[in-house]
Amino acid sequence: MTDRFIDRIVLVTGGGSNIGRESALRFAREGATVVVAGRRVEPLTETVKEIEAAGGRGDFVQADVTRSADFSRLVETVVERHGGLHVAFNNAGTVGRPAPTAELEDEVWADVFAVNTTGIWLAMKYEIAHMRAQGGGAIVNCASNIGFHGRRPGMSAYAASKAAVSVLTRNAAREYIADGVRINAISPGATDTPLSYRSGEDQEARDARVRGAVPIGRVATTEEIAHAVLWLASDESSYVVGHDLVIDGGTTA
Repeated sequence: MTDRFIDRIVLVTGGGSNIGRESALRFAREGATVVVAGRRVEPLTETVKEIEAAGGRGDFVQADVTRSADFSRLVETVVERHGGLHVAFNNAGTVGRPAPTAELEDEVWADVFAVNTTGIWLAMKYEIAHMRAQGGGAIVNCASNIGFHGRRPGMSAYAASKAAVSVLTRNAAREYIADGVRINAISPGATDTPLSYRSGEDQEARDARVRGAVPIGRVATTEEIAHAVLWLASDESSYVVGHDLVIDGGTTA
């Protein structure tokens, strides 16, 4: 346990698995009270159990990030239960069913944008309102390196939605830094989660593909992504505003 986030209340959406869970655990290890949110209760409770087993303080709120009323209630609940909201990692996202652009089903496009882009906008809408009132805070949004390079055929909805998150982050950052709300984003590349596998791949096949595609020669660990999230959320990055930190082993470069 360290004290980089001591006495801070942190909200992590999509905190039931993968990058969200790892980030939540690390915030808690560094002194924060962490509230994880998402649609499914079971993975959220598992994250809280892991936080508490490590000696941290955790809580969860079930919420659908695509619904304005849910997000308003989520922020209100966090503040009522814990007395404030100092940091938010807006991480909830979805990939959608891959298909070439002209063959994408309307509902897939709509769902991907509802979660990945509208969900981030709603998150900031309610988080910023509270943070401005309390005198400031830090927000980190989860975009993707595919939003920069777009080199994934069949993933146009995902790429477009994540590129929108990057632009939205920069605009919001300029609008609210004078109020003490510091907003940035991360753009991970291939990370060791189920999303890094293509249909029918096992780990050996995935790793072989990645070695030939990523300059560093491997996928990122969830810990490596979480380190970047915590840095952007901490006072150590206090002069970083409106930045989208690409974490992809050199792929975009």
